[in-house]
Amino acid sequence: MTAATANATPVAAEPVPTTAKALRARTLRRHRGRVTLGVLLLSLHQVCEALVPVAIGVTIDLAVSTGDTTALLWCVGGLALLFTCLALAYRSGARFTLNAVEREAHLLRLESARRVLHPRGERSGLRSGEVLAVATSDAEQASTFVRAWAVGIAQVTAIVVTTVVLLTINLPLGLGVLLGVPLMLLLLRLPAARITRRTEAKQATAARATAMATDLVGGLRVLMGIGARHNASLRYRRASDVALTASVGAAATNGLYKGLVTAAGAVFLACVAGVAGWMALQGHLTIGELVIVVGLAQFLAEPVRALGMVGQMFAVARASAQRLVRLLNAPDAVAPGDRLLPDTLPEVPPAVELRGVTHRNLDGVDLTVAQGEFVAVLATDPRDAEDLVDLLTGRAAGAGGTTLVGGEPVNELDLTSLRRTVLVEEHGSVLFEGTLRSNLAVSRASRDDRATPAEPVTGDGALLTALAAAAAEDLVSGHPDGLDRPVTDSAANLSGGQRQRVALARALFADPPVLVLHDPTTAVDAVTEAAIAQGTVDLRARRSPGGATLVIASSPALLARADRVVVLREGRVHAEGTHARLAEDDPHYREAILR
Repeated sequence: MTAATANATPVAAEPVPTTAKALRARTLRRHRGRVTLGVLLLSLHQVCEALVPVAIGVTIDLAVSTGDTTALLWCVGGLALLFTCLALAYRSGARFTLNAVEREAHLLRLESARRVLHPRGERSGLRSGEVLAVATSDAEQASTFVRAWAVGIAQVTAIVVTTVVLLTINLPLGLGVLLGVPLMLLLLRLPAARITRRTEAKQATAARATAMATDLVGGLRVLMGIGARHNASLRYRRASDVALTASVGAAATNGLYKGLVTAAGAVFLACVAGVAGWMALQGHLTIGELVIVVGLAQFLAEPVRALGMVGQMFAVARASAQRLVRLLNAPDAVAPGDRLLPDTLPEVPPAVELRGVTHRNLDGVDLTVAQGEFVAVLATDPRDAEDLVDLLTGRAAGAGGTTLVGGEPVNELDLTSLRRTVLVEEHGSVLFEGTLRSNLAVSRASRDDRATPAEPVTGDGALLTALAAAAAEDLVSGHPDGLDRPVTDSAANLSGGQRQRVALARALFADPPVLVLHDPTTAVDAVTEAAIAQGTVDLRARRSPGGATLVIASSPALLARADRVVVLREGRVHAEGTHARLAEDDPHYREAILR
């Protein structure tokens, strides 16, 4: 396992939707209780809204026109009851609906995080910033499908009730409304496909800009060091301009659509009111019925306009759902087996063994690391080191030859079992926001189901021992909070050397049977490097049973402490021996370790 992914959560057992339609159907299915209550209560609210002009018209005909005080009191009481029901229905319905929306957004964020953090990895083709945008913005947008569904049904209910009342009052007028509303909605659906395309383009370009910004912020110090800040700024500005153009285009389309919806509703209202007024002048409608018709026509504009907005909400939710489905259904980066390794590796065979391994730049590499042995690998080409790390983390799909851990082929091992046995502390490992204690304890906690980063599995003594071995005890002694010293996001409040030492201490505290370190001391000075080398060797030597340690580095201090040094050159084993012998006999080795 890698220290950064040690605490990954397994993917949920529920089948993952393969289409945006299936994702939306699952959303309704797993929130059906809240959605049903929300739909019923919001529909009741719309029914009450539609009955308001009816109640006013009835009051005019039964009480105002006749001067009947008793009828007036009954009508006023009925109106008060109607408005009370209206308010309570909306309040409760909106609460149930928004609760379902927020819960679904949360579940989608968790599902996205599980997919990204799963030990098998994913090959969606999305960069880290794009993944972040999908897991946050798109999860929020896709969950609004619940609200669109509930609001849409409620508005249709309002239109149906309005139409029934109008048909009861006057059949031709009711038929006109009944035919006019669907026709108008059909016409308003035509721009929906364009909105979906524009929204999807906007989300994609925004995600790319976010990904670039994330990369630039993470590598800002490096960019400033090599003087590339200006070029990086220009690249981001171009990406941001593309995202801005897409956003403006989507906003323009949405604005035009809203204008069309509003105009269509206004024209429809004017037509209904005009026809109703003419009928009242002809004596076909009473004053109360005229008030009802005009009031309902005016009210009808709102659900019609809302239905138009619902179409826009569906389009946005569909675009985001498509991006989520792409991430959730991304193929695994690796395809592990199901064999399990014992908690304690036997002394025979070797803890790690490579036989004629070929993988990308590696060509026929043979390498063994026995239990209790401290072996260093000097790779003259950084690609060789990266390929070796891929092999030992189980990420080297399709590698040739045989890679064995505890005598078992890596490609046949269960990935969780492999990473519980082999801990790879990669170069540039990530620290998390929290404290020194929580960052150190996370690696051990991931190896014990009963522990969490907030509840270390051992006392402070083991943490301090690991810090001392990594020459990082000054981070505790020099701060008033000690092990509870705050660590900001990405450990931005620590220097590069401090981050590297804390990451090494985290790996040492995990105390795995097999520990692989990749360039663990590149950001520290020579004196600190020598202390780290000695501390690491001593701590690993005290492990019982003995732990195998493989260090991939060019540090003379680390190479000098190793039992053996294996030199990789052009993807092959060039030489093998002790540091002293190789430094004396091999000019290529001497050149590689010079700093």
